[in-house]
Amino acid sequence: MTGAKTAVEWLASVAPDPEACRWEWERNPLGVALLPAGSAWDVLILPGELGYATLDVLSRVLDQPGPVLVDFGDARMGFFVPPGTAARWLGTGIRTAGAGTWIVVPYPGRSSPGGVRWLVPPDGSGLLTDPALLELAMHEAAASLATENDD
Repeated sequence: MTGAKTAVEWLASVAPDPEACRWEWERNPLGVALLPAGSAWDVLILPGELGYATLDVLSRVLDQPGPVLVDFGDARMGFFVPPGTAARWLGTGIRTAGAGTWIVVPYPGRSSPGGVRWLVPPDGSGLLTDPALLELAMHEAAASLATENDD
């Protein structure tokens, strides 16, 4: 199993009823599912401008970052990180989704008619972004944005 099918299995595995999740996902016209964070991944949610700049930095140092979501209008970007990260995160201005929270997740490999979409879709391998590396990339991105805004 490769690509989108493996990614679907990986994502659906965290649902309370993975089979029902897949069934709903495939039939929902919006192509989204509500999945619990905190068991296979947490999500760090950055403001869009910082998120894009951070993804740019990560893309220069990693062959492949973990999955990344962006919401409608590019206002927020969610980076998938290891479970437990949200509980330990101290950064200001960054929202977290961890144990006890749910996130809207689009079906991988299919574009949805609006709303949340994948910028970096999951590959099904379970690859997540290292939070320490993400934090360093965020600092570099924030410094770069501050410099641009000063000009």
